Amino acid sequence: MRFRFLILATLMSAGLILAAGETLDDSLQSLKDAVAKKDVAQIKTVAAQVYDEAGKITSGPAPETELDKEHVNEAKEARDYVEYALYNSTLDAENAAKIDLFATLQQLNPKSKYLEDGYTYYFAALTSAGDSAKVPAMAEKALKDLPSSPALLETMMNLTAQKNQIAVSAGYAQRLIAALGKRSKSEIMPEADWQRRKSAMLGVAHMISGLGLVAQEKNYRADQELRAALPLLTEDAQKATVLFNLAMANYRLGSVGLNKGQVLEAAKFSQQCAAIKSQFQDTCSRNVTAMKNYAAGMR
Repeated sequence: MRFRFLILATLMSAGLILAAGETLDDSLQSLKDAVAKKDVAQIKTVAAQVYDEAGKITSGPAPETELDKEHVNEAKEARDYVEYALYNSTLDAENAAKIDLFATLQQLNPKSKYLEDGYTYYFAALTSAGDSAKVPAMAEKALKDLPSSPALLETMMNLTAQKNQIAVSAGYAQRLIAALGKRSKSEIMPEADWQRRKSAMLGVAHMISGLGLVAQEKNYRADQELRAALPLLTEDAQKATVLFNLAMANYRLGSVGLNKGQVLEAAKFSQQCAAIKSQFQDTCSRNVTAMKNYAAGMR
């Protein structure tokens, strides 16, 4: 008798999964129709519905049959499609709709792979809408769900650097360098675009990390970070900043270690800095002569 009840329960469970799968198919088609029409309001509504229906299947009893397993896999794919559809629909959306769609994605799954890099566009949309004040708190909170997100780490690195919080900014920079070292591709960017963006982020991150180390007089590590930054930077102001601090780090290392070659290296960086119009130009011009004179007096 008990065996019959087990068979009946299994059949009922399979039937529920099958019925839920049929309902999910209808909702998923409605979402695809809304995406095709670029109906933002409908996309939001149906996306939440599909996500909920698929979640009930994936979090339900373990599938007993191969057909049930197939339905569970389809439900997982449906959830992934919802996240992709919400992100992809932001691409051609007006600013307000873009913000709305990103907020919906964030609410459905704050750990979505489409948010890893998508936060860059989300924050840009908020800034364009005059809501940039929301960005710092949002980025800090989102990092708890996506601690290795380059977009979030870059945002916090830049925000703290703007406030002259050098040590804090350098900490975010070092986390960003580590995160980028583990990322071979982006979920949302073409490969060529991702490599350009990765290079730009690395350049600034190495620069800020190096500036933090210079401030702590950790000159050997600062020299390594700033040298890594230099070939990746494109803006003259950034290059001048790096060259000035490279000169300082190498001068300190050379004078303390009585290394004439390193002092001359500092003079070389100062000369390169002096060739760039920046806030450091005059200082670097004077430093070239001073550093060469100091080196001349060394053995």
